Amino acid sequence: MPRIESNAARLAKLGFADAARAERLLAGIGGLPDPVMEVLTEVADPDLALTSLTRIAERAPEAAGIDGRLLRVLGVSDALGEHLVRHPGDLDRLDRPRRNARDELLEAVGAADIQAAEPEALARLRVAYRGRLLALAARDLAGEATFTEVTAELSDLAAAALEAALAIGRAETGADAVRLAVVGMGKCGARELNYISDVDVIFVAEPVEGADEVEALRQGTRLAQAMMRACSAVTAEGALWEVDAGLRPEGNAGPLVRTLASHLAYYRRWAKTWEFQALLKARPVAGDLELGAAYVEETSELVWSAATRENFVEDVQAMRRRVEEHVKREGERQLKLGPGGLRDIEFAVQLLQLVHGRLDPLLRRRGTLPALNALSRGGYIGRDDAKALAEAYTYLRRIEHLLQLHRLRRTHLVPEGEADLRRLGRAFGQYTDPVGEFTRRWKQHAREARRLHEKLFYRPLLQAVARLPESEDRLSPTAAAARLRALGYEDPQGALRHIAALATGVTRRAAIQRTLLPVMLGWFADTPDPDAGLLGFRQVSDKLGTTPWYLRLLRDDTAVAERMAHVLGSSRYATGLLLHAPEAVALLGSGAERRGPAEWAAEAAAAVTRHEEAESAVAAVRSLRRRELFRTAVADLGGELDIEQVGVTLSDLNDVTLQAALDAAIAKVCLERHRRPRFAVIAMGRLGGMECSYASDADVMFVHADGDESEAAFAVANELRRLLALPAPDPPLLIDPDLRPEGRQGPLVRTLASYRAYYARWSSPWESQALLRARFCAGDAALGTEFAAMVDELRYPKGGLPETSVREIRRLKARMEAERLPRGADPALHTKLGRGGLSDVEWVAQLLQLRHASDHPGLRTTRTLQTLRAAVAAGLLDAADEAVLGEAWRFASRIRDAIMLVKGRAGDMVPADGRDRRLIARTLGYPPDGSEDFLDDYRRVTRRARQVVERVFYGD
Repeated sequence: MPRIESNAARLAKLGFADAARAERLLAGIGGLPDPVMEVLTEVADPDLALTSLTRIAERAPEAAGIDGRLLRVLGVSDALGEHLVRHPGDLDRLDRPRRNARDELLEAVGAADIQAAEPEALARLRVAYRGRLLALAARDLAGEATFTEVTAELSDLAAAALEAALAIGRAETGADAVRLAVVGMGKCGARELNYISDVDVIFVAEPVEGADEVEALRQGTRLAQAMMRACSAVTAEGALWEVDAGLRPEGNAGPLVRTLASHLAYYRRWAKTWEFQALLKARPVAGDLELGAAYVEETSELVWSAATRENFVEDVQAMRRRVEEHVKREGERQLKLGPGGLRDIEFAVQLLQLVHGRLDPLLRRRGTLPALNALSRGGYIGRDDAKALAEAYTYLRRIEHLLQLHRLRRTHLVPEGEADLRRLGRAFGQYTDPVGEFTRRWKQHAREARRLHEKLFYRPLLQAVARLPESEDRLSPTAAAARLRALGYEDPQGALRHIAALATGVTRRAAIQRTLLPVMLGWFADTPDPDAGLLGFRQVSDKLGTTPWYLRLLRDDTAVAERMAHVLGSSRYATGLLLHAPEAVALLGSGAERRGPAEWAAEAAAAVTRHEEAESAVAAVRSLRRRELFRTAVADLGGELDIEQVGVTLSDLNDVTLQAALDAAIAKVCLERHRRPRFAVIAMGRLGGMECSYASDADVMFVHADGDESEAAFAVANELRRLLALPAPDPPLLIDPDLRPEGRQGPLVRTLASYRAYYARWSSPWESQALLRARFCAGDAALGTEFAAMVDELRYPKGGLPETSVREIRRLKARMEAERLPRGADPALHTKLGRGGLSDVEWVAQLLQLRHASDHPGLRTTRTLQTLRAAVAAGLLDAADEAVLGEAWRFASRIRDAIMLVKGRAGDMVPADGRDRRLIARTLGYPPDGSEDFLDDYRRVTRRARQVVERVFYGD
């Protein structure tokens, strides 16, 4: 027999999630006509619509016939369904002729005869407001009103509610000495309001003729407070929404109500850039509209001149960073703050308006979509990009509206539940796979919005400068230069020349550059020195532009391009390395091979073996060193290495370079003299301590095994120094042997026996102290081990250091502080010799070693921070003191490295020049306006370290 389909099964196929329940509800109301059933099965949530419909029918069986628009509302909004259950008379609103919202809401509250604090007036206001909301939602969901018409009507309805609330407030307060204007801000001011949102306002007050200003402000404040309560108070009919006056001068800490003159005085003297961005949306919406219009007119001049203010660029960049931080915290389900969310679009559009609206009045639009349209017509945004951005904005806002309509609650979060996602998908007409299709379209629009946000500032520059054939609307060079200056480029004319050189033409290279540059200009703008970044990019591109892999790598791997922009705009040192070996761009890729000392040593040894000439061999080794210096600098700038890791990496690299150069020198000397000496290089100073900086020389001593080899050993040492000092484009590794016995007056190379005899007879405490850093780094390892064992007796004296030697070391330190600091240098800002700087910390560590290393093996290390940690473990230093000293040492070391990275030359002083200090601070992670914070932090850290030094080094 054929299977007979049940009614419940049929309802399930028609879209009901709970078909059995739907069958019971339909039976309870006697069923529905087929045309109504057809509409019901197409609404967002048929179950929700049927539930509300049966409740309304139970409450008002005499209600008018069922309308398709009503079903669509009931299928989306549980809250409006609840409203109709309580107020079935509002069913006829769907066909009732629309009245002026302001008139209707004022009539609803009985504005002509309101009793003070009358609760019924508040309830009537809410009922009338939701009735209007119901009628608007019906037209919206039926497609009878466009998105912009909906948001404009919602804004006007909010303004009408504010006017009605103001009438209630006047009745409550009896205010008669004040003219009060309510200025709408945010989406209300722009006539792009949501269904449920806080309404942002600013209050402006003036005394009526003959009234006292103080009394007028007092009355105005009471009236504003009463108006806000009338909107937010919870009644039997609920609340409307919160009125938020937080955008006023001084925010919530400032007066709620000000005169026009007080507002203007604040904006002219104290306002921040974000406040002018907020004023883009200002519109008089309630109260004294003439006063409100005067406020908007007076502030407009300030808004459109904001881009000329001092520190405007820094403020713009700070705002952008704050938005990015919000994006990171909120997550992708946030329609407002998530990646590719509404804030991305609104912020970018408003920023472009601020930058260019001073010279282009057509950009002075309150609404996001009208402003976007104006930016497109003016050539500030490409037409296709503007269209895609507008579509993304509209789609995301429609999602927001559907979410808020459901329960008339303020929300921007896309739900995760399948039922909620299903309702959203069906509301957009997606019935086959509502969850999957909705999710796909939402994420697609978000991705596109995020992509366009990244390039939005910069694409018009390419149209202006590169003169693309497909571009019909171009900025003038003057406007393009102004735009670049606003984004942080100090030499916009030079930047325009670089852009033109890179992107002009019809070659494939120029085409790819036109794709890359819009985003890269933004990345350069986020670096400490955008001009240097763009210049470096042009120079590298000029060298590699014809190389097939270069531009393809940047185009296809945006992480490489972004990292390159960050490096070029942050470090002249790294840029110089890259210019001399531009193929090192490939090292920026995430898939680039990571190498360590073993791989470097093998490659260096192979280079020495491969080249017959010592000079060629060492040139190859120095090229290897240059490449790895670049790799290290990139990792350092990217925060992938801490300062200790940087020191170890650079020291390992120098060890490998010394070993390879020594091999080349020995090979050459042995070839000429037919004698190979046992020869070792002993690292001293920062090289010995594995604490090299980018600017460090190689402090070393040379030792050989046999006196009969002296002539050959001397030749090897000199050849090693010569090879590493040969002119080359690579950063030099200069050999400094001045820490040897007798300094420059002593032999360059000694035998092990000679060192032993000298130290036994002539050694002074400072030499024992210097030997604390001694370690083998190149050459004959067995000889290096013998040397280390021999000097252990000096640097780790049994029984500790005699008190006479302790006093001598302290006197030497005090003398050094008095005499070695450069003339005119601020002792508080010299990273090496200044108070609380590197020398202070290192001498504390070294005195602890000299006094206690014989009894505590953990102190027998060449590294400063390891010594301090070992001293804590041995109970010789408080952990709190170690933390203070370690922080100062790391900070000072980071500054010295940052000076080299940023300026391309070494320096020990915290820069006195404001620009240089700002660049250093940015490289160390401070915000653009954090130069003084950086200086304060360094003074504080080193001051605390000096206090420890005074107590631990000079005490007892």
